[in-house]
Amino acid sequence: MPRKIIGAAFLSLDGVMQAPGAPEEDRTGGFAYGGWLAPVGDETIGEVIGALFAKPFDLLLGRRTYDIFASYWPFQSMDNPIAAAFAECDKFVLTRSDVALEWQGSHRLTDIDALAELTAQDGPDLVIQGSSTLYPQLLERDLLHRLITMVAPVALGSGKRLFGEGTPARTFKPIEHHVGSGGCVISILEPAGSVAAGSFATQEPSEPELARRAKVAEGSW
Repeated sequence: MPRKIIGAAFLSLDGVMQAPGAPEEDRTGGFAYGGWLAPVGDETIGEVIGALFAKPFDLLLGRRTYDIFASYWPFQSMDNPIAAAFAECDKFVLTRSDVALEWQGSHRLTDIDALAELTAQDGPDLVIQGSSTLYPQLLERDLLHRLITMVAPVALGSGKRLFGEGTPARTFKPIEHHVGSGGCVISILEPAGSVAAGSFATQEPSEPELARRAKVAEGSW
């Protein structure tokens, strides 16, 4: 069967996904809160991640997340089930860089067209970890099949976000929803097409509202 792409993202309340795992994971942009997930994570996140990696999968990564993973996971004990699963799976890296991909089982994808070709082939689903730069491209090409957001009860104020610059407008359909004992909220979503607009107003706009809209249109509001 053709492969599906599943994104699984650890997020703060304000949508930041940078460096959830450790202080030195990613200090790009002067990010000062690396390792923010550990103090607030709970058992529900562990259960969702365990279920995600319990069935056959390959990894789909951006180049910087690949660098982080390739410097960490191959050096962990194979008694760790995640380390063992990552060792066995193929790692597909969407990058234009020609830097060597030395982690065993790594493969370069030079552009989104190459990724689209990969998804049309038979194989296990592709799971995204980190890799914030991938999401706008995937949504634009309708290549993202499922999104798992694991939102922790902390606001960070700055950092790389799940839906950064260039993200197209999309609607998502909820599939499952879980809340952990520590307040982490897990949502399993599937893209559901373009955004539809509506209104809760039941009457014609007032004169003050029409005046306000005119100011908006002329840029003076």
